[in-house]
Amino acid sequence: MITTDAFDSKPSLTVVGAGLAGPLLATLLAQRGWRVELFERRGDPRVHGYAGGRSINLALAERGLNALRAAGVDRDVLKQAVMMRGRMVHFADGRQQLQRYGKDDSEVIWSISRADLNILLLNAAEAAGAVLHFDRRLEQVDFDARIAHFVGEHEDIAHRFHALIGCDGAGSSLRAAMNAARDLGERLEVMPHSYKELEIPPDEHGDFRIEPNALHIWPRGDYMCIALPNDERTFTVTLFLPNESSGEGPDDGSTPSFAQVRDGAAAQALYEHAFADALPLIPDLAQDFERNPTGMLATLYLDRWRLDGRAVLLGDAAHAMVPFHGQGMNCAFEDCVALADHLERDPDTDTAFAAFEAERKPNAAAIQHMALENYREMSDRVDDEDFLLQRELERELAHRHPDRFVPRYAMVSFRRVPYAVAFARGATQRALLVEATAGHRSLDGIDWAWLDREIRVRLAPLPLDD
Repeated sequence: MITTDAFDSKPSLTVVGAGLAGPLLATLLAQRGWRVELFERRGDPRVHGYAGGRSINLALAERGLNALRAAGVDRDVLKQAVMMRGRMVHFADGRQQLQRYGKDDSEVIWSISRADLNILLLNAAEAAGAVLHFDRRLEQVDFDARIAHFVGEHEDIAHRFHALIGCDGAGSSLRAAMNAARDLGERLEVMPHSYKELEIPPDEHGDFRIEPNALHIWPRGDYMCIALPNDERTFTVTLFLPNESSGEGPDDGSTPSFAQVRDGAAAQALYEHAFADALPLIPDLAQDFERNPTGMLATLYLDRWRLDGRAVLLGDAAHAMVPFHGQGMNCAFEDCVALADHLERDPDTDTAFAAFEAERKPNAAAIQHMALENYREMSDRVDDEDFLLQRELERELAHRHPDRFVPRYAMVSFRRVPYAVAFARGATQRALLVEATAGHRSLDGIDWAWLDREIRVRLAPLPLDD
């Protein structure tokens, strides 16, 4: 067994997990003068190729971009990203409608490959001075002695640490070790839906087969299909279905489920019935369905994220969420900035970890809730008349009251308003929209004087981001 000693004249931190948040955090900390060592259970993707698991495409928004700016890698990332202006809704009758995310092209999100982003962030961490260790799986931790045991391909490592930071995802090994030392109050709520990834390849000319600058959605009630663009002119398609269904299948009017759609032939039949315009775009649908694993959707809640100043969790290791607001990565990146800032203000890890948890925990809970809510909006609401009218009114009110009425999606995706604030203001704004549109089929007849007055009373001006 090899023993490493991370203590010297410089402050030192040990990061576990080199997916996305780990190398970004390592970069931010190294840039601030910390000595950082980063341990990853998998091999180096820059050498062995990317060995990712199930992965819904990544949607990069302002919170994530702000963190990448802090690390100095935002421009390199955007060179590999595809802009998405809004949702392209594919109605059951074959119609399509682009529902913009923001007011114009200054308010967009970006589709990015997890593999490309991972490699770019690893290079940044190494360039900043972090020491990277691959093929090193965290086996156990002696928190009293401050020794972490990593299992390697050729040798085991007993690594002396000052503090451990868990960026190792929803299945976090560090979280398991911390939970063994002290009950973290862990709860996992599994969604009664799962997902399967498919692919739309480029057309015969090597170009996109459908509009590239949009997130495509086929909403069908309690299930849906989405497609996000990739820079190699493909789309990653994700089918979301309930795990179980009470009926025999779509022919009897019931919702299809993975219990019924078990193989490629059944998936082909489902697309013929429910996603007819998508079917010609996915030539390998049956093979993709049978080859690719079915992914679970769950929300992870913890009562505690830290073990005094010896260990702390962030990102999916602390608060995994369902992907329906596209904020999992963005929230994790925002965690990285917050933790780096707290450590810069006070290098005492006990103090910094406590302040970080106090700041981020209520915000993580808010975006977890909003992510669950957004599934219903995406699968069942985007083609409803009342929803579309409320969206129209929302845009008008954002124009009339730009400092007070900011759509919740804009607060979450284009601003850095704390998630908890966006959640609370969003509830107030939604109530106003429902109240104002009740009994109306259009904006004609809206009581603008009453509505303007209510906005001034119920919504204080929203400060701009720093």
